[in-house]
Amino acid sequence: MSLPHAILTALLEKPSSGLELTRRFDRSIGYFWSATHQQIYRELGKLEQAGRIRSLPSAAPARGQKKEYEVLAAGRAELSDWVRRSEEPKPTRDALLLRLRAAAVVGTEGFADELRRHLSLHRAQLDEYLAMEERQFPPERDTEADRLRHLVLRGGIELERFWTGWLTEALAEFERLGPG
Repeated sequence: MSLPHAILTALLEKPSSGLELTRRFDRSIGYFWSATHQQIYRELGKLEQAGRIRSLPSAAPARGQKKEYEVLAAGRAELSDWVRRSEEPKPTRDALLLRLRAAAVVGTEGFADELRRHLSLHRAQLDEYLAMEERQFPPERDTEADRLRHLVLRGGIELERFWTGWLTEALAEFERLGPG
């Protein structure tokens, strides 16, 4: 149920067209809640049908013109209710961890290369998050909303630090194991 809430959040931050939303997902929200363009457009239709958002009237209606959406009172209320709800943490589902467990049974041949590849990807993501932090959160950006958004980014940074540390440890263990 979180995709509609991600869309409501994004639209409350700034009324947007579907295309603008998908671009914003690609640049920010998508780092921690991914969705395809089709999923976003489908969900916009459902939210509009449910009376949680509406498309803004266009100055000059034209065929094929992009719709811009805004959140209605019912959408804001749904998002507020969702924020206040209790929710259990979700168990981690990561194929790499499952593959490592499987490698313990069938052998580790070639798996260190995959760990190195993942390490490289996580290091790159960490670098990207740190650059985003520097660009988007200078000391003068200190509103409550900025601090909360920064906290989300800090969570991403800490997760990437975890993965780079764990993958480094895993690779060291593979070195101790010798050829697989």
